[in-house]
Order: sequence, then structure tokens, then C-alpha cells
Amino acid sequence: MTLQKVLRPKQPLNLALAVLACAFALGLYWIATALGPFSPKRGVGLLFGILAALFFVFEMVYPFRRPRARPLGRAQVWLQLHIYVGLVAFLGVLIHTGFSLPHGPMGWGLFLLSTWTIATGLVGVWLQKWVPSALSDGLRIEALYDRIPALIEKLTAEADALMETATSDILLRVYEGEVRTRLATVTPSWSYLLNVRSGRDRALEPLRRVDQFLGKEDKEAAEDLEQIYDEKLQLDAQYSLQGILRRWLILHAPPAGLLMGLLVIHILSWVLY
Repeated sequence: MTLQKVLRPKQPLNLALAVLACAFALGLYWIATALGPFSPKRGVGLLFGILAALFFVFEMVYPFRRPRARPLGRAQVWLQLHIYVGLVAFLGVLIHTGFSLPHGPMGWGLFLLSTWTIATGLVGVWLQKWVPSALSDGLRIEALYDRIPALIEKLTAEADALMETATSDILLRVYEGEVRTRLATVTPSWSYLLNVRSGRDRALEPLRRVDQFLGKEDKEAAEDLEQIYDEKLQLDAQYSLQGILRRWLILHAPPAGLLMGLLVIHILSWVLY
């Protein structure tokens, strides 16, 4: 179900319009190459260079949008335009270069930054669709990112209080030696990105292993401790995935800003020289 949610576009019409725009652009490129030598400095090549630059300027407006700004209105509309205009802009870059490798430091800089910005943008789209779906489908609890460390402290205190009533030495040894350190510490992991229950069975295995050696009261304590530990592991998954969503922007926004700066230099160089 998660994969289906990720692959399904939120606005199929916008995807269809973007595909049509790309098809139209490729058609113009094919006609231009059929009529004569292609050059990024004139004709269709220059046109798509200008369009790509304008589209990238529009892309940079996205962080400064106002929620109720007209005529685009809702944030979802802005986001959809940000995604699809960016893809069309990158195709404009490729057409501008004639689908050939760039020449010189300026050309390579623009090409690599454009590629990186679009690639990280697509990764961000995937993360923003995948992470909420994975969390809702795979976990029972929800928590705000900033509150998770405090919640883990509370769970640790509950576990400590529970173990004060335990009478089994083996249960106490397992708790102190194999459980408490990880229970008391936020433990983020990239593995949660593909499986929000990653490592759960391995982490709970020590408690399940000693269950056969416990009396009735200690069995109940071990079961309660397992539930506490399971909640903590779910908080680890929440903390990991929400943290990835927050840090992703660092990979996307600064290179995009650098791309715009280099683009301004490129345009000024073309106008002046």
C-alpha cells in the first residue's frame, strides 16, 4: 500500500500537463535540428535557455510565497508548480545545450548544479510522500520531533520503576546489560527509511529469551517492559524519519541558491560579451 501511495500523483492533471509541455518542447527541438545546425546562442536553443532561466527564477520564489498569495492560492498549488515547473526547466537546460555535455567551468557548474537541484528535489518529493505513509501504516504512536527525547526519558523512568518491583536476577541483568542503555538513548537509524519496524525483533529478543525462566509476576513485568521498549523503538523510527525530512532541505536549498547566482553570472556574461 505504501508504494502505491508514493507512486500515485496527487494531481494527475498537473502531471499530464507537464508531460504535454515536455513533449511540445521536444517536438520543437526535433524540428529545429531538422531544419539546420542547432546552437544554444540562437533560435530554439536560445529560446529554451531563456525559458529555463525564467522557470528557475520562478522556482526560487517558492520559499518566499505567502500562504494566501494570489493568484496561486493554496500551498498545494505552489508545491505542484514548484515540482513540475522545475522538471520542465531542467528539460529546457538539456535542450539549450542540445543534449550534449557542457564546455568550460561555467557550463559544467550550471549543468551539475541544475542536475543536483532537480535530483534532490525529486528525492524530497519521494520523502514527503513516503515518510508520512510509512509512519501511518507501520507505527501505532505519533509524536512531535522536538518532544521525542522527553518522551523517551519518561519511558525510561517507567521502565526503571517497573524493574524495581522485579524479583528475577536474570531479568534485572538483561535489563541493565542489554536493554536500558538503548532504552534511555535516542537511537536514529537510516534503516527506518525502508522499514519502520527495522531491528525491532532483534532489539526485543533478549526480553523474549528470558521469558521461559521467569515466574508469573516477573513474566508480567517482562511483558510490560517489552511494551515500553517497543514504544521507544517506534519513537526512534519517528525521530529518524522526521529528522531525515528536516535535513533533506540542506541538500536542496543551498545548491539551488548557488545555481541562481551562477545563472545570473552566465546571463550577464552573455549580455555583455
